[in-house]
Amino acid sequence: MSTQIERLEALQDGPRDGALLRHSLGIEYLRNGDPSKAAAAFRRALDFDPTYSAAWKNLGRALTEARQPTDALDAYRQGIEVASGRGDLQAAKEMTVFARRLEKRLADGD
Repeated sequence: MSTQIERLEALQDGPRDGALLRHSLGIEYLRNGDPSKAAAAFRRALDFDPTYSAAWKNLGRALTEARQPTDALDAYRQGIEVASGRGDLQAAKEMTVFARRLEKRLADGD
């Protein structure tokens, strides 16, 4: 486990805990090849702030890497709705591209 992950984990449930901390932890888990832990961290970030577009996008990414394409597609779809509602058009566009790729893979039986 990386030192950065250890530092971030030590801050959980403390006064600095929140969406940004959990999102950062999820990113570190992805960098270290643990998409399941990353997905859990992104979900926790969304518990803190359900309008956090980047957390939706990275939840979809983590679930894709964890070989859970249907759940990833759901995350992207929810994220597109949230991002569009906030006016975060770039995030909505990115998630739309990722969602379309997943839809194609699922349709092709991949």
